[in-house]
Amino acid sequence: MGALVDTKTLRNAIPAEPSRLLPVELSVIVPTFNERANLPALVAGLTSALADIRWELIVVDDDSPDGTAEEVRRWHGVNPRVRILRRIGRRGLASACIEGALASSAPYLAVMDADGQHDPKLLPAMLQVLLDDEADLVVGSRHVENGGVGAWSGWRAQISQVATGLAHTSGLRQLSDPMSGFFAIRREAFDARAPNLAGRGFKILLELIVANPAFPPGRIRELGYKFGLRTQGESKFSLSVAWDCLATLVEGGSGGLISRRFLTFGCVGAFGFGVHLAILGTAYRLLNLSFGLAQIAALSGAILSNYVLNNILTYGDRSNRGWRWISGLVSFGMICGSSAWANFEVSQIAFRHGAPWAAAAFLGAATGALWNYIATARITWRA
Repeated sequence: MGALVDTKTLRNAIPAEPSRLLPVELSVIVPTFNERANLPALVAGLTSALADIRWELIVVDDDSPDGTAEEVRRWHGVNPRVRILRRIGRRGLASACIEGALASSAPYLAVMDADGQHDPKLLPAMLQVLLDDEADLVVGSRHVENGGVGAWSGWRAQISQVATGLAHTSGLRQLSDPMSGFFAIRREAFDARAPNLAGRGFKILLELIVANPAFPPGRIRELGYKFGLRTQGESKFSLSVAWDCLATLVEGGSGGLISRRFLTFGCVGAFGFGVHLAILGTAYRLLNLSFGLAQIAALSGAILSNYVLNNILTYGDRSNRGWRWISGLVSFGMICGSSAWANFEVSQIAFRHGAPWAAAAFLGAATGALWNYIATARITWRA
């Protein structure tokens, strides 16, 4: 082992400027993937808006191929407030926000996007609400006074309205904009809920609200802001994001009894059954294939569709790519084949012990589905 650094050397390594020694008051957590072109405007906006606040920017980058991490390091050389947390082999906006928050020691945390759609000018007002002890969580809302959605496309606005309505139906009526990705929170409020955050999906705010312990009445505030336009890069919003929001609401509404992964896996399986019937009917009735060949085609199509959709929706945070996509498909097919055997055996045993045929069939199908879910999570999409 090398010699320990002596006290004099350590003292000389500490910056002499008093401002460098003051603790950070606000950490701004920004998850990124291919957002290099948006960094200059983000840093400039934060520098201007937070001129009177001791702040830092923690960019949590999911190993962007466009060099986002390298650009953040370059900015750190100019502005030490800017730092990078680069993740390799992990993906997902929610988990990125959690890791960024846990990497901070600041008493107040803010989460926002890098694409210019969240206005940094709102951050001082958010922080002031927390400093005045008026709330534990302050959410930037597009649906209150001084708020707006900007130039959203019609379909995106409709999806947002549906998701917000579902959130309100699930009991999240304390927020007008539960789909927001722009908020500030007290450190102690975040730390109290961090152990109960799954860190999957795209809407970390939803997770925080449905996590235990619940926020006390009146400890959540909303401040209006106008949703900006993305000027660089591509939007991350997609149907998979919308589905993740719905699955999060179901998980929260069931008290965690129905997990998002299991719900998504089950829905994909139901869709796969529809694919199976469609291919079977086409091959057997229209193409005049034998029933055996039609069944093989239908099973193959259902397995392929289930694998593709699960890779995107159920396990999007650790989806298979490259050669792993092919090996994952092979393992998925083998597991599905073994589950058919488990389905058959369980239904046979249940029927022999006096269960009605429909109940026996249901037990067999449930066993096969559960086996598929457990085995594919451990083998096909192992963490």
